[in-house]
Amino acid sequence: MKAVVYERYGGLDVLRVEDVSMPSPAAGQVLVKVEATSVNLSDWEGLRGSPFYARVGGLRAPRRPILGSDIAGWVEAVGTGVTRFQPGDEVFGDNLMLKGGFAQYAVAPESALAVKPAGLTFAEASTIPQAGAIAVQGTAGAADGHRVLINGGGGGTGSFAIQLAKRLGAHVTAVDNGRKLEFMRSLGADAVIDYQRDDFTRDREPYDLILDLVAHRSVFAYRRALAPGGRYRCAGGSVRALLRVLTIGAMAGRVTRRRLGVLVVKEGPSHFEPLTRLCVAGDVGIHIDRSFVLDQVPQALAHVGEGRALGKVVVTPH
Repeated sequence: MKAVVYERYGGLDVLRVEDVSMPSPAAGQVLVKVEATSVNLSDWEGLRGSPFYARVGGLRAPRRPILGSDIAGWVEAVGTGVTRFQPGDEVFGDNLMLKGGFAQYAVAPESALAVKPAGLTFAEASTIPQAGAIAVQGTAGAADGHRVLINGGGGGTGSFAIQLAKRLGAHVTAVDNGRKLEFMRSLGADAVIDYQRDDFTRDREPYDLILDLVAHRSVFAYRRALAPGGRYRCAGGSVRALLRVLTIGAMAGRVTRRRLGVLVVKEGPSHFEPLTRLCVAGDVGIHIDRSFVLDQVPQALAHVGEGRALGKVVVTPH
């Protein structure tokens, strides 16, 4: 089968398209004929091995030679002990543990997959699992009258988070680069900020909830932007920023009646299916900026990693 592989961390030049052996499902696993794989920021981080947490399981070299975790496709075969799926079923899920989505076939644990709704295309379904789980958990607690800020609002997770926070009745401010401002307004954001021109932590009415998908600022800036009793949730960013949130931020927030912490995302179908139902019903929109074929995986990764994507990017391997 054809796959995009890499053997060392680095830039786009370390990726290559090769013919590799077809994987076989072990006990409790499912072999999926991949119809679509959406690109996440975690794929870009896994390619470069940066931030450092992207090297978990592979300090010097990638543990998995094929990136791509959010897959959708047909069940080709099942391993022993699999009871929920059979060949021919349409499935989707976040295969973060095994990856392998940038290929024609991928093996995934049965527990990571859900039945794809008939109302979604494979491409649409592939956009939901990882980004959807983060968006659902990151906006939990938003309510009518709350002021919510989403930093990184123009990307895959952010585009879902804006819509979810609005559904909960919040006043939403979305932050990203200047070319994404109109897109974020179209998703329902009440206010938009170009981070390259304006500091969202200064001279503004404080927020009840901040979901930060690209944390790089000091914890004191985040604390300053929170209202008393407010909560800051970090779901991505530099290792330095994450460590400061976990240590200094936790202590500083407690003293000032503000909660600062890292969002520990729970994975699996039960955590992305609530958003799936909203997407099927048309209550939350799926925004696919561009689709690429397998040979174009480097361009797809760059489009996401360099902050150009409006919503999600999808790779179709066949």
